[in-house]
Parts: sequence; structure tokens; C-alpha cells
Amino acid sequence: MAIERTLAIIKPDGTSRNIVGDVISRFERAGLKLIALKMLNADITIMKKQYPDSMAKSVGEKSAKAGEAEAKENPEAYGLKVLNWLRAFMSSGPVVPMILEGENAISAAREIAGFTDPSAAKPGTIRRDFSTDSILAANKEKRPVKNVVHLSGNMEEAKTEIAIWFTTREFVSRVPQK
Repeated sequence: MAIERTLAIIKPDGTSRNIVGDVISRFERAGLKLIALKMLNADITIMKKQYPDSMAKSVGEKSAKAGEAEAKENPEAYGLKVLNWLRAFMSSGPVVPMILEGENAISAAREIAGFTDPSAAKPGTIRRDFSTDSILAANKEKRPVKNVVHLSGNMEEAKTEIAIWFTTREFVSRVPQK
């Protein structure tokens, strides 16, 4: 049994639609424990930590895979554009960062949320049920995809991202720590 912690952030498209409780309940019903939560308006400085320039190439590659011609020519440059759109969007309204804890929390949370492109996410996932957006539509409109929630992708990312949003005094593990 691998007890993990992961970061989830409900994005401004989720907070503005009053679906925060619905999103949280999906994680809790799956057995993940909510051990920290807050709502705040994030500024560009924190968003640059959350979405650093080092992510540009992988973001551009996702856009290229979705069919964006400009991203196919130079994934890193295009990815940087997308990151700037995303940072501006994430700073446009309240966000709800939270720490989830549980058995294989990282993969469990990502499965509950679904694929980052809502148009390709499975029915019953957060992104499919609460978003009608797609990466291709977002690229055409020169904006980030509105997919309701951000999730850490792996253990290292989770640890880094949790430290961006929370101090250890802001959460209490529900699992005894050794």
C-alpha cells in the first residue's frame, strides 16, 4: 500500500461555476482524504512557479499531438505561448488548491480527473463531465484549455507543487507518519 500526497487545483472555470464541492466530492468518494484546502487569487509570480518555462516543450508537444500546426514546427516556443495563456487564466479568478492523500493518490486523482483534453477524457471523469472544451479549440482561440482541475503528474511534481501552495503547518496528515 503506497500512501501518497498530491496537489489538485480547481481552476477559475471551476470556481466561477460553483462546482468546487462537486469536484472535491469526486475525490473523496474515491477514498482520497482532503488534508489541506484554501481558496485564493493567485498572482503571476506563483503561477510562474506552478507552470515554469521548463514545461514549455511538453505543453507544445501536447498541442502538436492535438493537431496544432504551429506547435508541430516549434513545440517549445508554442508551449511557452500556451503557458503564458495558462498563467494569465489561472490568475484571472479564485483557485482552490488542495492536498489529497491516500493509496496511490497521484494516479488515483488523475484517473478521477480524466485526460487533460476534456474532449478525449472518459465519461464519468471530472474533465469530461464538467468541461466541453478541447486543446484544439483552445489553441484556435489562443487561450488555455478550460478543464476545471490541475493535478500533479508524479511524486516529484507533487512534492514541488505542494510546497508552492502550502506550508507544512497548513495541513495535517490523516495517516500516521513514521
